[in-house]
Amino acid sequence: MSSNQRSIFLKDSQNGAIFSLSSSLYMFGEFHVDPQNRLLRKGEKPIGLTPKAFEVLLLLVQHSGEVVSKDELIQAVWPDSFVEDSNLTQTVFMLRKALGETSSQRYILTVQGRGYRFAPEVKIIPASDQDQGTISHPDIQGNASAETAVKPLAPNQRIGKRAVLVCAALVLPVIGTILWLYPSVSRRASASRPVRSIAVLPLENLSGDPSQDYFADAMTDELITNLAKVGSLRVTSRTTVVLYKHTAKTLPEIARELNVDGIVEGSVARSGQRVRVTAQLIRAPADQHLWAESYERDFGDALQLQSDVARAITEQVRAQLTPELKAQLTASRAVNPDAYDSYLRGRYYIYNVSFTDRETLNRAKDAFEDAIRRDPSFSLAYSGLAQTYVSISLFGGAVSPPEAFNLARAAIRKAIELDPNNGEAYDALGAVKWRADFDWKAADEAFSRGIALSPSYSCAHEDRAIFLALMGRRAESLAELEKSKQIDPGPVSAGTELGVFIQLRDWARLLESSRQQLAANENDWLMHANLGLGYEGTGKVLEAIAEYQRAVELSNGGDLNAVASLGHAYAVAGRRYDAEKILHDLEQKSREGKASPYLPATIYAGLDEKDKALALIEKAYREKSLDIGWIFKTDLRTDHLRSEPRFQAVLKRTGLGE
Repeated sequence: MSSNQRSIFLKDSQNGAIFSLSSSLYMFGEFHVDPQNRLLRKGEKPIGLTPKAFEVLLLLVQHSGEVVSKDELIQAVWPDSFVEDSNLTQTVFMLRKALGETSSQRYILTVQGRGYRFAPEVKIIPASDQDQGTISHPDIQGNASAETAVKPLAPNQRIGKRAVLVCAALVLPVIGTILWLYPSVSRRASASRPVRSIAVLPLENLSGDPSQDYFADAMTDELITNLAKVGSLRVTSRTTVVLYKHTAKTLPEIARELNVDGIVEGSVARSGQRVRVTAQLIRAPADQHLWAESYERDFGDALQLQSDVARAITEQVRAQLTPELKAQLTASRAVNPDAYDSYLRGRYYIYNVSFTDRETLNRAKDAFEDAIRRDPSFSLAYSGLAQTYVSISLFGGAVSPPEAFNLARAAIRKAIELDPNNGEAYDALGAVKWRADFDWKAADEAFSRGIALSPSYSCAHEDRAIFLALMGRRAESLAELEKSKQIDPGPVSAGTELGVFIQLRDWARLLESSRQQLAANENDWLMHANLGLGYEGTGKVLEAIAEYQRAVELSNGGDLNAVASLGHAYAVAGRRYDAEKILHDLEQKSREGKASPYLPATIYAGLDEKDKALALIEKAYREKSLDIGWIFKTDLRTDHLRSEPRFQAVLKRTGLGE
């Protein structure tokens, strides 16, 4: 738009608002901006905007294609008020949502360090065209092309026309006011209904630096973690909401898929040692704004910033907070800025990249250790390190499983010493008591304590669901599984479901669940292994062999448990030569410390060589092999040994026997 098309703005002496002398309508896509009635419409539907938001939009639309600086916008919209950039940022954020922008900037573009530019081509309908009865309507594609000409009135109709115009002059402002107020009234009525479930969508990185994406993702995780402590609020897990990071789906669609009442979305910007978080709460089914705010702090006060956002959201949804949780959200400590940055990097690696990849786990370990070196009193860094060491013990990494468990124990002790309300530390404690110590009572207590401190912390629910299945507490396990699926309906929850069915020896449901997962990804080696287990459990050994072979092939022979399952199935099917070939390789790896003695024991069991199988199982118990704590009690590969006294003796020593 050229400069000679810019409207002249006057200040209203009554309320300080600005308005345009132009009565032109502005169109872009499906949207109409009506300055005279101060309305934004999408087609024929009015969209509720606050007065300031409308003024910002009008300025940007009238200067379409040009960069409008932040100072220009603030001076025009807030002429007699002292406001910070955050007020403008929040207003632009609300405008973007009103225009339907989700993950990308289609309409209002941020020009880093300068201001904003309105991107779409804007078409102007001059006042003269409107007076002459030429009205532009959007066509199917949203383009202003179809025009309808109103025929001149006959002489005997002119008095009626003047009367209509007078009435319109009186009524239209009233209608405009009603239309503007209606969304606000609707929001207030909507807000009266409680929000009991929330999803926090990934915060948008507005730092102008893609290398800060980790920061936005980690800040999202932190906000979810804070909200997960609220017992009266169900909060969708991070592993599920990350799937919506670049989605084009509408908020009502996302809400239906996640079965939540409210959605929190926003942005985060980091500049030097300052960080700003802008967030808004939306009643998702109706796409109604309930609350929005911006927060800015020094980077070292980011923990308090997160607590402030979480506390504000809980106030808006009228969630019940315990006195202890109120105190926690009020008294968050300052943290060394560099330590917090390293902590966020560690969280990003383990929660947003992969908690099973060895290289990623080593990076997470290094980041958490750096955070602790910079701030030795930072409890969350210790619990993050503990979770990382637990994953290293299970999936491999810089240290051996026994050493990883010892380091995890030390980190857990320190995390709880610094913060007795650290729910993540108790979840890590439960994992250590289960997988390393075979202390089932302590594990159950730790998982329960972690859930009590963070009721929507999905990891604790998932761990406890599988643990209860191992303990034979079927009803409790399935109930815990349902809770975890409500919080985390994504792929991690699907993995939990499979773990529960394996421990319950529910082969029919394992088959069904594995097939569903393979329909989404036919090259998932773990799902092929689980499908093979389901087939073997239902007596279909030949089908099991085919699936185990596929699992070994897709894992490049790297998963030794799948290799052992294939060897066991060969033995059961009478293919002794093939079974012994795998057996000898696993025994060699066991002697080298690269495989648990339990794995070759399962093949000896299939070959009906009971003494050799039992000797290796006893050895695995003495070495506290991870397989003993994970699968020994329920493993179908050792079913032929269950009546043996030596087998029952080991089961009793683990505390898993009768």
